[in-house]
Amino acid sequence: MPTAPPPSRDVALETRFFFERFKKEIITVLLVAVVGILAFTGYRFYSDRRAAAASALLASAKTASEYQEVISRYPNSAAAAAAYLLLAEAQRREKKFSDANTTLQTFIDKFPKNEFVSTARMAMAANLESMGKTDEALATYQQIASTYPNSFNAPLALLSQVYVLKGKDKNDEARHICETILTQYRTSFWAGEAMQELRLLKPSSTPAPVATPGAVVPPFLAPPAAAPAPQGAPAPQRAPSPNKP
Repeated sequence: MPTAPPPSRDVALETRFFFERFKKEIITVLLVAVVGILAFTGYRFYSDRRAAAASALLASAKTASEYQEVISRYPNSAAAAAAYLLLAEAQRREKKFSDANTTLQTFIDKFPKNEFVSTARMAMAANLESMGKTDEALATYQQIASTYPNSFNAPLALLSQVYVLKGKDKNDEARHICETILTQYRTSFWAGEAMQELRLLKPSSTPAPVATPGAVVPPFLAPPAAAPAPQGAPAPQRAPSPNKP
């Protein structure tokens, strides 16, 4: 018994039928894709032009007010991040240390992932030193060294602690930090500076105990007693007085 031939399939016809059936959905998807491509291209073009304009404005800035203009016009750009650092340096040159630290803290808050965050903290510590706040500066240096141990500022933060501790006459602590630099950062430039400081630092001398009246002196602190003269030895003779004949 002959079998019936399979029904013929017209691919073009089926494609047309499929398109006619889902025409609205296909056109919608295509329109969304085109709009997305155009929006992304436009955004990239706008971002590139904006970044270029921000960089050009930063390059021409020389004063604190001009750095502030870059920050105001392009607040989230890379140029604005650099402008914060340059503004803080300009404020430091004018001895406005408190204003400089406010600017640096704003930079850290707005750009916490920036590679110069540890540098900004180092500048803040230096400003604290300039204001005479050595305890706060020392705490900041300690925080930098512990928070960013792999950064290029870590050994410098440790060495900065040495200078502060020397000013406080804490030579033993300063020596310990120098030894830490030589152990953990022996290949860095600051290892040589730490070695030089270590040679200059003298360990703190422990004062000798002072005996109080009536106090019992431990045997190991008492002065050695004179050895007794051997039996049969002649008694020591006193030297004659020069006034007697």
